[in-house]
Amino acid sequence: PAMDYAGLAEEAAEKMGLYRRDPGGWRGCRRTSEVSVSWRPSAEFAGNAYRGEGIVPASPRDVWECIKPVAGGLRTKWDQNVKDFEVVEAISDTVSVCRTTTPSAFMRVISPREFVDVVLIKQYEDGTMLSAATNVEHPLCPPQPNFVRGFNYPCGCFCIPLPGEPDRTQLLSFFQTDLGGYLPQTVVDSFFPSSIAGFYSNLTKAVKALKA
Repeated sequence: PAMDYAGLAEEAAEKMGLYRRDPGGWRGCRRTSEVSVSWRPSAEFAGNAYRGEGIVPASPRDVWECIKPVAGGLRTKWDQNVKDFEVVEAISDTVSVCRTTTPSAFMRVISPREFVDVVLIKQYEDGTMLSAATNVEHPLCPPQPNFVRGFNYPCGCFCIPLPGEPDRTQLLSFFQTDLGGYLPQTVVDSFFPSSIAGFYSNLTKAVKALKA
């Protein structure tokens, strides 16, 4: 039976809304000038969910320009965890199936990964933009031999306008990723907080470059 991509994407977006409204149970694990990262056990898989929250010094439009999940977008240029991003199938104006590959990481302890996700883009009445995703299978994306297939469980980024502050954006992001393969838990637990801190730091540089 065909996968209900739109339904799965909508479900991931709903879960993001729930995560956003439910601040309980998160435990701080890393803080930089750009982001505070916290975690709690995931309800989706046998790993952790991570939450990143920070203020990016740019308008929501510029921040969205840097993070929006589109073919040929800016993300592959600034995000060190995204090597390649392709849209495999556009399901609708707001839903697409995408394949992301990541370079080796953590001094090559983590080999290159590939992820196949359905991604949904949603705009809320207050101007907040959401990009939400979750893992799917797709006939055009069989596992590739040079990559370990990883799985993103419902995850996403909210670009939230700050009233009266047009040049600042709250970025709230949730990550729950099963990297696949046979990685020691200690590696996984130290990789995500540092990777999320890097994401915010590189995004901040990217929006500055965009405005320059």
